[in-house]
Amino acid sequence: MDSELGRQVLDQGLATREEVEQCLQQAAADSQKSLADVLVGSGVVTQRQIDRIKQGIEESRKGQQIPGYQILSKLGAGAMATVFKARQLSLDRVVAIKVLPRRFSENPEYVERFYKEGKAAAKLNHANIVQAIDVGEAGGYHYFVMEFVEGRTVYDDIAEGKAYTEAEALRIILQIARALKHAHAVGLIHRDVKPKNIMLTPEGVAKLADMGLARGAEDVEAAKAEAGRAFGTPYYISPEQIRGEVDIDFRADIYSLGATLYHMVTGRVPFEAPTPAAVMHKHLKEPLIPPDHVNTRLSSGLGEVVEVMMAKDRNRRYRSTADLLLDLEAIAAGQPPLQARKQIDAQILTGLAGEAQSDAETAGPPVPAPCGVLKVAVIILAAVLTASLILNLVQALS
Repeated sequence: MDSELGRQVLDQGLATREEVEQCLQQAAADSQKSLADVLVGSGVVTQRQIDRIKQGIEESRKGQQIPGYQILSKLGAGAMATVFKARQLSLDRVVAIKVLPRRFSENPEYVERFYKEGKAAAKLNHANIVQAIDVGEAGGYHYFVMEFVEGRTVYDDIAEGKAYTEAEALRIILQIARALKHAHAVGLIHRDVKPKNIMLTPEGVAKLADMGLARGAEDVEAAKAEAGRAFGTPYYISPEQIRGEVDIDFRADIYSLGATLYHMVTGRVPFEAPTPAAVMHKHLKEPLIPPDHVNTRLSSGLGEVVEVMMAKDRNRRYRSTADLLLDLEAIAAGQPPLQARKQIDAQILTGLAGEAQSDAETAGPPVPAPCGVLKVAVIILAAVLTASLILNLVQALS
């Protein structure tokens, strides 16, 4: 543990090599003290830093129990899993391994969800989706092996203050829309599209990651079990997910992708509030400020597309992921988004029809015209038509 601890302290830049060597010598001279004790006692590092390093070492050792893989480093840790960079020995390639913590490994619900993620990802084979490789259990730990993506996330860029231009954002969003089209075609809804789940390689390839909330569109049993609960990320979640509706479909992903695009090109999320609950309330009730009104450098076409993607009523969103792709490709080429305009025109016509119906109901039933008046009207109309025919015939003969 001391040698590994010393290496981690150096790798993380917490101390110089000379400081670590001096502390190692002191620890060797006093059998009652470990390197950690000396490092903290000398003020080289804090106890909290030591605790964090020790936790990482322990988690790495857990990963070493996975047969066929050599753990190289820890990539990150969240509430639900720790991810390691590793080498798959049989194929001599670098992969990423997600390991479920021990406290969740004893909970059947978490284990089932973990395996569902692996199985969902295994159904997908697309250049813009992080590939699933293996899933299993070793030494009491459940693991999920996936493609290792060298690079960063869209969230990393946004957090560093990057402002995406319309063209830059479209290049990424187009790739993710193609990934979603593939997922939707095999019956999977991602349900958690957001900047953190979009990986970017140094070559500019965008990859959709994390199928942890993915669900089959036809999985009625799972839908009923989750009814009434909001699954998703507050800043990007669709209204129907907030309401916990049972029949979530591809349009939820279109909404979240629209919210992600909005954040990328405006530098801010569509709805902001002090608490997650307040943010979700705004998704349900507050009108969206079009992105081209926030960032006036954006085209009106992009604004139209995002407005349709993020319509609160999902029946007013794109009718398919393919239609969305047509519009994204159109505005990327400097052309108008015809599919969005069809949706907007349909909404206008629906609104006018509703107003006309309302006016008619307010006015009451129509008063029938007297019979004599109708006869006179018919005679006049017949005379006008006859005169028109005669005039057309005279013009043709002349």
